[in-house]
Amino acid sequence: MGVLLTETDAAAGGGSMGISWIIIYMVGIVAVFYFFMIRPQKKEQKKMAALLSTLEIGDSVLTTSGFYGIIIDITDDTVIVEFGNNKNCRIPMQKSAIVQVEKPDAE
Repeated sequence: MGVLLTETDAAAGGGSMGISWIIIYMVGIVAVFYFFMIRPQKKEQKKMAALLSTLEIGDSVLTTSGFYGIIIDITDDTVIVEFGNNKNCRIPMQKSAIVQVEKPDAE
């Protein structure tokens, strides 16, 4: 009877060790997701917000659709961009549609 009691106690202790290993693996998986997926995305969002906050009139921009243009007016969430040599082609668009900004060269 003492032998049976000892074996059941050992099995119960081993079961709790198994649960603790599962918890450790779960925490590890969450940490991997954070460092490889969430953190880089937040960094990219901060970088894009900094880029959009430095927009000025006269900057050359590249839009998400692949068009190059020059900013001629800026409001809170929209910009008016002039495309090509035709001075009549002015399109209002959201700031989030801007991917790249080039400042004019200071001569």
